[in-house]
Amino acid sequence: MEAFTVPVAVPPLAVTTPRLILRQWQDSDADPFAAMNADPQVMEFFPATMTREKSDEMLMRCQNLINERGWGIWAVELRETGEFIGFVGLHTPGYDLPFVPCVEIAWRLKVDAWGKGYCTEAARAALDAGFTHLGLSEIVAFTALPNVRSQAVMKKLGMICDPGENFMHPALEEGHWLREHCLYRLPRS
Repeated sequence: MEAFTVPVAVPPLAVTTPRLILRQWQDSDADPFAAMNADPQVMEFFPATMTREKSDEMLMRCQNLINERGWGIWAVELRETGEFIGFVGLHTPGYDLPFVPCVEIAWRLKVDAWGKGYCTEAARAALDAGFTHLGLSEIVAFTALPNVRSQAVMKKLGMICDPGENFMHPALEEGHWLREHCLYRLPRS
């Protein structure tokens, strides 16, 4: 197995699909992003909803990482209307997880964008950027076991789960109903 290195900075990646634009964050994203992060339905498989302050901090981290590296967790907007619908992108996890170092694909969309294929469409474009432009050999995804919606997207993307790689997320206390996570992998080939 080849050693993993985080991709170096590249010129900002332009990631688009027939219906979506994955782009750098804008000030105008702060309000809809905070509303999405405060929605209990969106945050069902997270320990809690996010305060406005935490949401703004996350937006700034995502924006700064894209400024530094040219890639990251992108804001997603509808091409037709310019409406912000959530985020999809690539990230290096900050927790001490059993499979780091790695690059993960992550997503979160507002409820009225669910069920339209946007998540899978945007995620496929992000995976392509990771393999084609960043030269990654593998991209992973993980979620709490009860989050079957995200696992369905992972499967649609061709990602493979080995139940033997399930792990307890270090940010969640012993006994928390979301602590056990599953890991999905997708090699470049």
